[in-house]
Amino acid sequence: MPYIRTSSLILGSTLAAFTTLPAHAQDAPADPYRDTVTVGVGVAALPDYEGSIDYRITPAPAAIGTIKGYGFALAGNQLSVDLIKNAPGAVWDVQAGPIAQLNLNRSALGSIDDRRIRALGKLGVAVELGGYVGLGKTGVLTSPYDTLSVTLGYRHDVSGVHDSGIWSPGITYVTPLSRKAAIGVFASADIVERGYAQTYYSVSAAQSAASGLPVYTARGGLKNWTFGAIGSYSLTGDLLHGIKVVAGGTYGRMEGDIARSPLVAIAGSRNQWLGTIGLAYTF
Repeated sequence: MPYIRTSSLILGSTLAAFTTLPAHAQDAPADPYRDTVTVGVGVAALPDYEGSIDYRITPAPAAIGTIKGYGFALAGNQLSVDLIKNAPGAVWDVQAGPIAQLNLNRSALGSIDDRRIRALGKLGVAVELGGYVGLGKTGVLTSPYDTLSVTLGYRHDVSGVHDSGIWSPGITYVTPLSRKAAIGVFASADIVERGYAQTYYSVSAAQSAASGLPVYTARGGLKNWTFGAIGSYSLTGDLLHGIKVVAGGTYGRMEGDIARSPLVAIAGSRNQWLGTIGLAYTF
């Protein structure tokens, strides 16, 4: 499947927010660190590659869980674990842990419609490892149960595909509307190092001859920013139990040297839309 990270993370963050948030609004369980797992699958509309103007439909799997007070999130091709065990019902939520991601952008695992981009050649699957830190607060604006969280992540390619790093700051706000429904908004950005920019957005002389795109050397910096909305509604039980429908969408914009690359400025678009809808089940 092609570039699924962002759409899967929409589904993943929807599951995460709407699995854990409403717990504060209900009676505390006998075991405050009770295990809970939510799995979901959806369909997503997303670009062929980061910066593409062509879109396709692809599966978007996700899973969120808490085991003995420690959280994990599997969102498509990214796995993260929160190693900070916070007290149940705490107002502040300190987050930190590892991240592992497979970067499938322009890899052999995805198909690309634009013949000019295909002529640039397939790239390998980059294995990106790193970590993140974050801080969340419950009871911010609309109720004692809404949450605001900020995070900062860093990943570095250890497979030699682009051999560089990506910084990813983000902010998320989620509020329950009832025991069955909740909504949220979020914003994020990706700041890439030179190796990433050159690997995915530069065009060499040989690639220019093959594709017809002009020669271009990309530098690192702000790659893109994204703003999105998420929502969930329980079809059975409530947001903590049973089946729920989850949906999300984002608008993003490519920036800087990445936006000026022929892959975006000529063959693609700075404007990037993503959307997903699916079902999830909480055990």
